[in-house]
Amino acid sequence: MAEAVFAHIVKQNNLQDNITKIDSAGTASYHVGSVPDNRSASTCKAHGVAVKHKARKVTKKDFEDFDYVLCMDEANLSDLKKIQPSGSKAVLKLFGEYDPQGELIIEDPYYGGNDGFEHNFRQVTRASEGLLKSLKLI
Repeated sequence: MAEAVFAHIVKQNNLQDNITKIDSAGTASYHVGSVPDNRSASTCKAHGVAVKHKARKVTKKDFEDFDYVLCMDEANLSDLKKIQPSGSKAVLKLFGEYDPQGELIIEDPYYGGNDGFEHNFRQVTRASEGLLKSLKLI
């Protein structure tokens, strides 16, 4: 969801020349090759956000290929710190640090109802806009 929402906001603001590579990956491999959860895709679609993604696992190369590696919670942050190569220039942070409402952790809504996916959508929308503002692009 975060990847789709961020890409959508980048496109809405005509920033594709500034931000050319957007992707998402998990810290575990159990969903590799899978499409997003139905509820996540449905929530995005309800808000006019297209979702085209197959899950993959984050790699050390991601720290070379991306300027920012953003994660949803402290467990992900801890896992990513362990694989981040020494000397990496990629910014590693919680995506929620860019949420102007200060909601740092983006909880996994998998075990809850649809309201959790709506909540996540609002969170990642705010964080996406906050990131772009921090980069002085909007």
